Amino acid sequence: MRRHNRLGLAGFAAVAATVLAAGCSSSSSSSTPAAPTSAAGTSAPASAGTGGQGAQSVTNYVTYTGGKSGPADKSLPPVYIGFVNQQGGPTAVGLLATAGAQMAVNYANAELGGVGGHPIQLVTCFIASAEEEGTTCAQKFLANKKVNVINLGGVAVGVQSFYSTLHGAIPVIDGVAATPIDTTQKNAVILFGDATHILPPFGTYAKDVLHAKTAALVYPSDNAGIAIGAAAIKQGLQAAGVTVKSVGYSESTTDLTSVLTAAGAQTADMVIPYSDTAGCVNLAKSLKTLGITDPKKIVSAPLCLNGQVISGLGDWPHWTYAIASSLFGDPSDPGMPPYEAVAKKYSTPANAPDPWNIVNFGQMLTTIRIMNEVGYASLSPSAILAKAKAFTGPQALGAPSLACSKYSSAPAVCNDRIQLFEYAGGVTKGRPDWVKMSGWIQPPS
Repeated sequence: MRRHNRLGLAGFAAVAATVLAAGCSSSSSSSTPAAPTSAAGTSAPASAGTGGQGAQSVTNYVTYTGGKSGPADKSLPPVYIGFVNQQGGPTAVGLLATAGAQMAVNYANAELGGVGGHPIQLVTCFIASAEEEGTTCAQKFLANKKVNVINLGGVAVGVQSFYSTLHGAIPVIDGVAATPIDTTQKNAVILFGDATHILPPFGTYAKDVLHAKTAALVYPSDNAGIAIGAAAIKQGLQAAGVTVKSVGYSESTTDLTSVLTAAGAQTADMVIPYSDTAGCVNLAKSLKTLGITDPKKIVSAPLCLNGQVISGLGDWPHWTYAIASSLFGDPSDPGMPPYEAVAKKYSTPANAPDPWNIVNFGQMLTTIRIMNEVGYASLSPSAILAKAKAFTGPQALGAPSLACSKYSSAPAVCNDRIQLFEYAGGVTKGRPDWVKMSGWIQPPS
């Protein structure tokens, strides 16, 4: 079994982009649970509304990409899109990012007319484990004058050298930010957001949905990425007027009852167990020991929605989870059936629910859309970057609207919205039951 990178920040950003844990986990596609299809009859609270983007949901990919129904013309010269992912080494942040991107390309070439009728070809470069490999990838794309845009998968190693060598010469379209380095790049757009900006909405949810006055936050403080995310959650709660007590602990600690007690979890209106996959089982067991079992009160990132956790608990924790995209199998999301139909034809049952497969499929469709808007004859790095920065959504399988220039300190970040779902069981039977708890919410003002 492949060991995935246990980077807390990378893990949450990826997971928040969809639903299952990617990064910070020890699972691979072989351990992904059966594709979630919500149980019939499940309904969300009236305040939650329709899933996805409601009436704005992307349901027609031909219209979305600006393509033409039918196959690309193989007699025309191809359009090249660079693609970087971290894979092939001892760790993988988003192993199936490449599969999602290729799924979109195969689909576009077969049914969306490619880009302006031209077939699309991915030019891939993989980073296994070394920082200097980022330099190699950047040099590869700079040497290929036919590459006018690069898509980024789950990359946490080599990012600094990659952007430094690229020096802004080619635009980068990312689904989620695996490191804070991505967010500051002026030649990049991050369509699904990053941890620093999609975690503060926990405060909005606490105030507006739970009407919470107090919150208990526990997290492994010796995991640097998780600690950064925990700080973002705390900041959002405080901005919403919620009194929060946060307590860090060592990742080696297995009995977390004393940690939860120190945070005041028994009496808090909201409890946030924020950990990578390795800590989910211990947190769930300790919460149960303390009699804290209300799934609406316990709110977390979806890092625990993982096959490893099922092995330890027999199920996913019955908590409420925040995500920054459509949820696979959400029966209230009009944008899910089109994705599921394409995945059935161009992917595999194991890959379809994977967050990286979903995110990179969505971001590649947006890349194709942008290239169609520019037009084949006018394709250039500068033209593509301008169109990408101006894209305001809705993002296929993502947020209903984007604002790529909202944060001056993070000019690449385009999304700061999340939606929340309560897990009510059923994953071991292949039919996870999801109850939508909120529509898209943003950080407190």
